[in-house]
Amino acid sequence: MNIKNLNDWLLSKKKRSLIMGILNVTPDSFSDGGDYYEKNLAVEHALKMVNQGADIIDIGGESTRPFSEPVSFDEEISRVIPVIKGIRENSDVCISIDTTKSKVALAALESGASFINDISAMETDPAMVNVALKFDCPLVLMHMKGKPKNMQDNPLYKSLIKDIKNYLFERVDFAISKGIDRKKIIIDPGIGFGKTVENNFELINNLEQFVEMKLPVLLGASRKSFIGVTLDLPEKERMEGSIAANIIGLQKGAKIFRVHDVVETNRAMVIANKIFNSNNLIN
Repeated sequence: MNIKNLNDWLLSKKKRSLIMGILNVTPDSFSDGGDYYEKNLAVEHALKMVNQGADIIDIGGESTRPFSEPVSFDEEISRVIPVIKGIRENSDVCISIDTTKSKVALAALESGASFINDISAMETDPAMVNVALKFDCPLVLMHMKGKPKNMQDNPLYKSLIKDIKNYLFERVDFAISKGIDRKKIIIDPGIGFGKTVENNFELINNLEQFVEMKLPVLLGASRKSFIGVTLDLPEKERMEGSIAANIIGLQKGAKIFRVHDVVETNRAMVIANKIFNSNNLIN
């Protein structure tokens, strides 16, 4: 999928589900930190995910795992830009830049990225809206309680679904008030970002309430700690739990799935879609 295809997808009334392949160009991300820190390995992995069926490659140069420290603008740029350019030399696949910094987003889009994935919903850097407007690009707005450094310090909500939904409504309204086209906005309830284990299960079980906002919903459950804690498994052994979460998300109406395991998720999605769309008439 290239950016034209994505823009067409955003305008379509019946949207097929999309796979967003995760590419962390960091030494310290929670699951694959260091695996693709070197440029050639990162580009190779991205192209592999495209061949496996990824519609989007999501590139991040700063770990946002719980209790992580931010990195400088220069460091983040040095990590992501060579990889974006390397991918773009070989593919026109959609590339999302996973950043909260407007200068990083600007450099990424100038280097060939297709859209912005901002886990802070443009709160960390209000200038992000100017970058989105300049490129008229799609934009993911995510809910996060606090910042990565402190988001897991006893997160509390008055009403989990209502609080997160209200926050996303506010951020969508903010973006629109600044001139961003509503049709370019994607929302993400932020699995694992300032949520307890129980919160994450409740969010996935109630995703249809976010679908009611009439915007595409992105689900990022892959290998998250709520799966690891429940199954008592390390990060790289959480594929089955991740797929289960994504299939429920698909059933609830989520449309974009941010995953580490592209092949396996794609296969599961094909079968799930066949079941959900099957003809139930009795002969």
